Amino acid sequence: MQNVLLAISGPSGVGKGTLVKLLMEEDENLALSVSCTTRAPREGEVDGREYFFISKQEFLSRISEDDFLEYDEHFGNYYGTPRSFVERRLKEKSVVLEIDVVGALNAKRLMPQTVLVMIVPPDMEELEDRLCGRGSESACERSERLRRVRYELAQQDKYDYVVVNDDLQTAKKRLQEIIQTERNKG
Repeated sequence: MQNVLLAISGPSGVGKGTLVKLLMEEDENLALSVSCTTRAPREGEVDGREYFFISKQEFLSRISEDDFLEYDEHFGNYYGTPRSFVERRLKEKSVVLEIDVVGALNAKRLMPQTVLVMIVPPDMEELEDRLCGRGSESACERSERLRRVRYELAQQDKYDYVVVNDDLQTAKKRLQEIIQTERNKG
């Protein structure tokens, strides 16, 4: 049985974070990747658990050394998935990246063994209801998010697996089956 690098993507509100949390709770041979960031830790965050908190200088140096499977800048801070950390963890366990579509496709380009899984809603109406139900965004922000959702869903043909999250337990079971299938390859 081999360890697997699994990149799980999906639009905001589709439940990927909840699914990843359930997978982590039930599979001791799974590790969640930890990203690097240049932003300061928030209250309660622990270095190496939520993020690896590093300086902008170190982040830029690691970019030049090709040590990120993917990275991006948001509001003046950098965020990225450290390739060296993922490779070390893969020697011990299967690794899950909870990552956006662009990052997942880049990870696959740099580490072709990456298994891409997209979590999708049963339909757009339900996803819109979930996003509206949050009540945390303005109508303009929701509109922008829905535009992003359409882009992300249009990329699903580039993924190895697509899992519909119409029932949390069914979706979790399908993810577990995918992980087992991929572990049994090789």
